[in-house]
Amino acid sequence: MRAIQVIEPGKLDIVEVDKPVIESADDVIVKVERVGICGSDVHIYHGSNPFTVYPRIIGHEVAGVVEAVGSDVVTVQVGDRVSLEPITYCGHCYACRKGQPNVCTELEVFGVHRDGGMSEWMKAPSKNWHRVSERVSSETAALIEPLTIGAQATSRGDVQSGETVFIMGAGPTGIACLLLAKKKGARVIISDFNQTRLNYAVSIGADHVLNPAKVDVDAEIERLTDGELANVVIDAVGTHGTFEQAVRLASVAGTVVTLGFNETPSAIPSLLLTKKELRVVGSRLQTDQFKKVIAKVEAGEIEPAAIVSHRYAFTEITDALTLLETEPESVRKIVLTF
Repeated sequence: MRAIQVIEPGKLDIVEVDKPVIESADDVIVKVERVGICGSDVHIYHGSNPFTVYPRIIGHEVAGVVEAVGSDVVTVQVGDRVSLEPITYCGHCYACRKGQPNVCTELEVFGVHRDGGMSEWMKAPSKNWHRVSERVSSETAALIEPLTIGAQATSRGDVQSGETVFIMGAGPTGIACLLLAKKKGARVIISDFNQTRLNYAVSIGADHVLNPAKVDVDAEIERLTDGELANVVIDAVGTHGTFEQAVRLASVAGTVVTLGFNETPSAIPSLLLTKKELRVVGSRLQTDQFKKVIAKVEAGEIEPAAIVSHRYAFTEITDALTLLETEPESVRKIVLTF
């Protein structure tokens, strides 16, 4: 079968590899239909993901149709459309015992630590495949995973109806946070330097958008909240500066959620944390969010396919990556068709 493989940083090709076969009673083989391109795929391509061992078949936003199952599989059957939950975990470390397998000490992610789904077929244990309704398109099913990132972030932020949420960054992750925060009944302000992304955010429910190149974000947050500031700030940008700003713009008794992997230290005075009694939490991947998001999608409460701005055949992966890197302002989400 054909697969998209990053052979080494900066070198990507479509290669021929063996089609997977059932080896374990819990195996599920899926004929891949759609795969979303994520920022982490780009990082792997550039060699900036510290967890990747090369060569690596990338892709973790995966949907397809079940083609074969092992003898013990009961959760899905041949012919089901499924979405991939791309994490594996040990089940016995402290994080797993506490119900946070997304930060398991032995965490592995398909497409990062293990070969992923940018291939014509993919094999993974049955627990990693979630069945979706026949009414859900393969494109929508592929975007369940990025929506779970927004579900996790808004869960970690304990977003409540009537609260003001400020999301920094209107890329795919910020947009996922926006959709999930609105479903919780929050008022949402979102910022980005990309005006096209902000215009899109307005079209799907953002209450206010801020372009830091045009306005003083701190002053605008204070004005829009009558001085209260944001009850929940979600930093989907992840620079040392945005983290500092997030802490600054959180209200008293507020929460800051950070999704970044930036290693540059931030200058955060403890006074702000103590005086406002802030809760500062990280949010990584997701835990137990797939079924909740799938239920919302199947009920028509969220339409993730609306996030897609471009579609390419998987054989056009080089063109897709070139667009991402040369015209990022025009791209929301690219989906590959297999």
